[in-house]
Amino acid sequence: MLTFIGLGLYDERSITVEGRDTLRRADRAFMEQYTSRLIGTDVDTLEAEHGIEIELRDRAGVEQDPEEMLAAAEREDVAFLVVGDPMVSTTHVDLRLRAADRGIDTRIVHGTTAEAAASSLTGLQNYRFGSATTLPFPYAHGAEDLPASVTNTIDDNRERGLHTLVYLDIKQERGDYMTADVAAELLSAEYPETLAVAVCRAGSPDPIVAADALSALADREFGGPLHLLVVPGDLHHIEAEALRTFADAPAELAPLE
Repeated sequence: MLTFIGLGLYDERSITVEGRDTLRRADRAFMEQYTSRLIGTDVDTLEAEHGIEIELRDRAGVEQDPEEMLAAAEREDVAFLVVGDPMVSTTHVDLRLRAADRGIDTRIVHGTTAEAAASSLTGLQNYRFGSATTLPFPYAHGAEDLPASVTNTIDDNRERGLHTLVYLDIKQERGDYMTADVAAELLSAEYPETLAVAVCRAGSPDPIVAADALSALADREFGGPLHLLVVPGDLHHIEAEALRTFADAPAELAPLE
């Protein structure tokens, strides 16, 4: 059995009760931290909390050479640990498909996601989000301009009145985690006076939610990672009131009418 377990968003306590119990029963546990990481804890603390050794795998060890994990799952109960929900990333779907091809039973224990947290913390209705996009570091895509994948997604969503969730780049091997102010500065080149919402450290005891024009968010500091941005589309009056109440959105950018 290969069980994909979502760890939630922040620390060793963010896992669901079902996930905790499943992890503690596992014979072996593997974990990746290249798609995201738990900012409020570390692997040693996770191991101590759940009484199991956790073997880390980098991107290559999951996407290109997962043989050790798959071979173990043919003989034992193996847990594969992922921050958030296990199946948000296609790399994990691929691993599950490889397991199925070998006749290995798989199971998913879900965890909450950044997308769900962004909707909850901002008050923006989850069914009014369109396609999400990822904003890369300029050095990662080799150009100073915004990638078309980002601008096309934002523009298409705004034309339909939908909100855009913008994931911010993580380069875990370099210790680089894009912050909301950096993301706002990059986006403000194209959308300087567009309303956006910074959501920082979702799942922690002290998340920050701040709404303003992208040019204004670029001048603020939001503390440590992980961060994301939301670019709202058309606002229902309840959404506008939520942004003004919970994220200090300027009235002119979030009108109640």
